[in-house]
Amino acid sequence: MKFVAIALFALVVGAYAQHPDASAQVLRNDAVVNPDSFNYAYETSNGIAAKEQGQLKQIGSESGIAAQGDFGYTSPEGEKIQLSYIADENGFQPTGSHLPVAPAIPAQIARALEYLQHAAPQQSQQQFVSPNQLKILAGK
Repeated sequence: MKFVAIALFALVVGAYAQHPDASAQVLRNDAVVNPDSFNYAYETSNGIAAKEQGQLKQIGSESGIAAQGDFGYTSPEGEKIQLSYIADENGFQPTGSHLPVAPAIPAQIARALEYLQHAAPQQSQQQFVSPNQLKILAGK
């Protein structure tokens, strides 16, 4: 059993050593870290590149890091992938041509949503019925 595990390990290591990315070199690696901000950028010989900058941000009594950056690489299928992003109090917001896009909302549904948002009476608290109340209402 040990021999099989060692043979599989050697096979995986050998396969990785033959992968073109295994010999990639770092072409650029810059980083600056300050108490209230940071930025970094790197690039490798196999086409991987990334950069990001961020700073401490105060929102009310809370503080956190707001960052923005981008990265790019070539997928195993040969497609150039480029992604830009912002990460702040509104969450992670990526953009890239390879990301899926939601289909357009049909006009009838958009009008119904608009009606519900503006014309329907607003309730201050949503009412929920428990399973036991449902049984009573159903007469069971």
